[in-house]
Amino acid sequence: PARGAAALRARTNRPDAALLDYFAEHGLSRFGRTLTRLQVLDTLATSTPGLKDLIVLGKIKQLETGRDADLIIVDAPASGHAISFLRAARGLQRSIDTGPIRRQADDVVAMLTDPARAQVLLVTLAEETPVNELVETAYALEDEVGVLLGPCVVNAVHTASPDGDGDDERGGEVDAPLDAAAAAAAQWWGRRVAGEQEQLDRMLAELPLERIVLPRRFSTRLGRHDVEALADVVDSAIAELRFGAPG
Repeated sequence: PARGAAALRARTNRPDAALLDYFAEHGLSRFGRTLTRLQVLDTLATSTPGLKDLIVLGKIKQLETGRDADLIIVDAPASGHAISFLRAARGLQRSIDTGPIRRQADDVVAMLTDPARAQVLLVTLAEETPVNELVETAYALEDEVGVLLGPCVVNAVHTASPDGDGDDERGGEVDAPLDAAAAAAAQWWGRRVAGEQEQLDRMLAELPLERIVLPRRFSTRLGRHDVEALADVVDSAIAELRFGAPG
């Protein structure tokens, strides 16, 4: 393949499907379908908090140990659920002493706490509330999960000036209403850039993690050109990181 090219696969990993996979791999497909039909998983999850999250994490662990992929990227839940999702295994370790659930919890914790196997990249916007959530989530994950935090990804950051050089491509003079609107837009843009920079500075002061900053793309839907442009930014940012991958 061309340099940088690789096979890319995607899948949705839900508790019911992950549990059915587990039973199928152990020759119990019919039993698994019966449990699903009777909604036994929901009953077990009600009586065992964190079980559904552990089932999903267990499937991710199975994919990781199977070595079928060079890299597995998990799009985890938003910050509030992400903390409970990732600490589910530790919670079950504390409440269950023996059995398959305890062994699964031990295996998942071993994966999450090994920097060579798992890292978390938090994604945020350069706005006050998202940055607050980012900082709280980062410290909670370090303290309660023990997972290594990689660089933060900051999405949709406005650049110092909009695309283009600001010249009127039509030539000639610009009428007064358009000129006033352009001036108002420029003032808004300047305030936006200044506000985002303030949040980026605060993030750096409160959370000593490296950052990958992605520019805002002004498209209703991201097309191939947008994805390639963002990929170039990510590639350059990774090359400039001070800390290499562990191991």
